[in-house]
Amino acid sequence: MQSTLNSQSTLKSAPVSTSLLDAPLFELLADHNVELVESSITDAGFFGAFVELKDGSRILSMPVGRSEFERDTTARMLLADGLKLGEPRVPEPLTVSRSARV
Repeated sequence: MQSTLNSQSTLKSAPVSTSLLDAPLFELLADHNVELVESSITDAGFFGAFVELKDGSRILSMPVGRSEFERDTTARMLLADGLKLGEPRVPEPLTVSRSARV
């Protein structure tokens, strides 16, 4: 499964678990075996992608050059969606797009 956050439309979602909001990001990644990689995508409307490969490995691909706050917030939204942990509400005009497993 792949979840991509972009700025094209709206997604409304359920409240998120407290640990997703409070735990340090590096701990969330380690706890869920997610590798953080830098994306080569430079489109300003692309915020990141969570990818779960057929072999079960997980990648969180994030663009470089974003503020720490934006990167942290986006990572948590994508992790919540990709891991089905309970999703933070994504503000308009953002949306989480989903595609089949790669």
